[in-house]
Amino acid sequence: MKNSWQGKYGPLLIAEIGGNHEGDFDYAMKLTELAIESGADYIKFQIYTGDGLVNPVEGAQRNKHFKKFELSREQHIQLAERCRQSQKGYLASVWQEDAMEWIDPYIDFYKIGSGDLTAYPLLKATAKWEKPILLSTGLSTEKEVTDAVDYLKGINPLYENPDYLGVLQCTSMYPIPNEDANLNVMNSLKEKTNATIGYSDHTEGSKALEIAVAMGAQILEFHFTDDRENKTFRDHKVSLTKEEVLGLIDTINEIQATQGDAQKRPLAVEGDHVVSFRRAVYPGVDIPAGKVIEEKDLITLRPNHGIPANEFDTLIGKTAVRDLVQYEKLAWSYFN
Repeated sequence: MKNSWQGKYGPLLIAEIGGNHEGDFDYAMKLTELAIESGADYIKFQIYTGDGLVNPVEGAQRNKHFKKFELSREQHIQLAERCRQSQKGYLASVWQEDAMEWIDPYIDFYKIGSGDLTAYPLLKATAKWEKPILLSTGLSTEKEVTDAVDYLKGINPLYENPDYLGVLQCTSMYPIPNEDANLNVMNSLKEKTNATIGYSDHTEGSKALEIAVAMGAQILEFHFTDDRENKTFRDHKVSLTKEEVLGLIDTINEIQATQGDAQKRPLAVEGDHVVSFRRAVYPGVDIPAGKVIEEKDLITLRPNHGIPANEFDTLIGKTAVRDLVQYEKLAWSYFN
């Protein structure tokens, strides 16, 4: 995987089709084509069978739901190959260990969904492939997140490297109000896990994603659809369309341009303002040669010619070696 979590536009952009295809392969392919055109770096699905995910006795209705949304092995491979043809990454939350055997050649990294953060057997099975892992943290306490991260690191020290472990702040409800995005959690998770940090969005619109980028998110995951109108499956409501992803990318470019770099220095655009906007020390009165300089003898004024104003205190107590005229530009050679 090149540069692990580096995306074409900075943060890695993951368009999650997830279950929005509702088991219709032709629709899944249509959404894939739109996601390819959107500029996203990765196009994400979910690999499972109903019986491999939900207990058919204890969760009969959910089992039936997931069976309806299943795509076959062959269909996932077709989707993955289409992504590759378009030089996009295919990604999936692989919810069954046996599926890893056939999908691994098509996957650069594995995604662990929020519901599986505490499914340690699945974490262990995923880590065996020694590829980067991306963890979503919806439903979780901070301790559950750090325990899962420590568990992965205990299996393989490879996951000490932030290039191999990403952690996403997420709130697992659809949709959530902006105040439940809790983007500040990204800061604490970064400190606690030393992983690459990102955000998995379940709000409506792209505002939370934009704010996450400004706050330093290096990975963005968002649901993706063709149209939110007349859709009953809940994920469509929090999904972005192709046009909205393109708009998000434009905003990301603006954010990054505005952020600039971290080195504080005068910029060329500021021109001569370092002189014209700053003050220097000038005689506030005429000062005769031999006089010991007192605070009352000096004044600071623009422009910054001669001795800069931050040297004001240094001049106090020095002796003028020649007559100084009020407001004249000063030099260090005028003092002893």
